[in-house]
Amino acid sequence: MNQSLITQLPKVEQLFDRYAERFGKQQTAYRNHVYRLVNLVIAQRPLNVEELDKLQIAAFFHDAGIWLAGTFDYLPSSSRQADHYLQEEQLEDWSHDVHNMIMNHHKVSRFSHNHLDLTEAFRRADWIDVSLGLLRFGVPMARIRLIKRSFPNAGFHPLLLKLSGRQILKQPWRPFPMFRR
Repeated sequence: MNQSLITQLPKVEQLFDRYAERFGKQQTAYRNHVYRLVNLVIAQRPLNVEELDKLQIAAFFHDAGIWLAGTFDYLPSSSRQADHYLQEEQLEDWSHDVHNMIMNHHKVSRFSHNHLDLTEAFRRADWIDVSLGLLRFGVPMARIRLIKRSFPNAGFHPLLLKLSGRQILKQPWRPFPMFRR
């Protein structure tokens, strides 16, 4: 197994610089989550340069609506923010793939029966990270541990619990609006 990890992604860093004040003290927690996702996707399948660029954009924006739109029902706003960015960068032809990764990363069932599909690999990566490695989808536990050591939690999972608790109190009939079947 190749032990090297991706630790610097230009598009991700550019986006974090752009929105730094919106993330505030939670920026490190979210940045580490983004890097864990990218590395967990790569642990599942090789990527070409274009796929890695699409992945960077989707990974940055996938939960960003929590901070950029101030909502826990963040999938639509996250996708809109990504779409706006793609338009600014004249990358509209990537919109479909980036939208699919964002809108389906909390899907509880498979997005595709093809485990090499980028959206499916992204969905699995998020589930691996959110479950703290309890779900692995074939990624070796040693690889998951290496990724987690390199990009520590920094309060990301406690933040999710806090936001979930607020959502349950606010809308108990809709506790997890981001989950998809």
